[in-house]
Amino acid sequence: MQSSGRWPGDSWTAREIEQQPATWIRVAEAVRRARPEIGKLIGLSGWRIVLTGAGTSAFVGEVVARDLARHLGRPVEAIATTEIVADPGAVVVDDRPILLVSFARSGNSPESVAAADLLQRLAPELRHLVITCDPGGRLARRWSGAGNAVVVNLPDEVNDRGFAMTSSFTGMALAALLAFGVDVDVDALARAGSAVLDGAAEHAPAISGAKPARLVFLGSGPLRGLAREAALKCLELTRGEVVGLADSALGFRHGPKSVLDERTIAVVFLSIDPHARRYDVDIARELVQSLGEERVVVVGGDDAGEVGGARIWPVPSPPGVPVAGYALLVVIAAQTTALACSLALGVTPDNPFPEGEVNRVVQGVVIHEFAPPEVS
Repeated sequence: MQSSGRWPGDSWTAREIEQQPATWIRVAEAVRRARPEIGKLIGLSGWRIVLTGAGTSAFVGEVVARDLARHLGRPVEAIATTEIVADPGAVVVDDRPILLVSFARSGNSPESVAAADLLQRLAPELRHLVITCDPGGRLARRWSGAGNAVVVNLPDEVNDRGFAMTSSFTGMALAALLAFGVDVDVDALARAGSAVLDGAAEHAPAISGAKPARLVFLGSGPLRGLAREAALKCLELTRGEVVGLADSALGFRHGPKSVLDERTIAVVFLSIDPHARRYDVDIARELVQSLGEERVVVVGGDDAGEVGGARIWPVPSPPGVPVAGYALLVVIAAQTTALACSLALGVTPDNPFPEGEVNRVVQGVVIHEFAPPEVS
């Protein structure tokens, strides 16, 4: 493993954050090879589309669901495997067939396999699209070769070796957009990603240097799911020493705003959707008034005047990129901020929990037998 060049020490985490623009090109190639098989699933008219995963993999679904819905002209639901396993009967409530899109870095989490198997029992017409970074994982092996499933194995580079999911997150999100035919100029996206990385060495240490006790991430539409992923990265890579919280620009005022104090830094992800952007700008201005200019960071903005003097972390927007595609650029800011905070605290980013309190692949989950209620 080579040094990342931008961050002190050698870590898989730094390397995997920085490799993302290059891996996006190879992700696109993997999806292109699978398109003939994927097309048979996407052409299913009238089917429910459910996106699922756990943790970061669940947030992939939250980020891409709305742009997929707009592109397909029908609802797309993001339901975490953890919710499906706990209450599968609430997912299958009618006789509509379901296309289940499963996201998984390893595919070895107990919920990943159990969710797909449970829905297969409850909805016999279920079809599966598995997007995974590990062809040897349980989920990929379970559905490879099945007549009702297509498994898309992403390049080995995006099967993150670090503790936290970084390139696997952006790789799976991009794969989902491309699989469903959303138009993304991957070359332009990769160039923009490199530009965000170039700026990260300045902006991320500036945030960590303020020694925040709390980082609040806010975003609208698909960027709300991204805010949840950003908060999780903060918690994971700092071993919970910096508390990450997430909400939408509008939802934050409804109680969660209570978390603000003198050791909080608020990060607002500025949408490229003109309507949503107005609400992002409103909350950024409000936060500047309550926290001060130095404790509010706007990611995606390029005009300090628009957001009342907040600190600006510019993120370029390639022409025509969907909001979910833009999220793959914005998340680099969140990932590098979490990494910078981790290093500032002396935490080892590849192994922030050496005692095993939290694991790379979740442990300790018991899958209980589900008995559907009897119909009277």
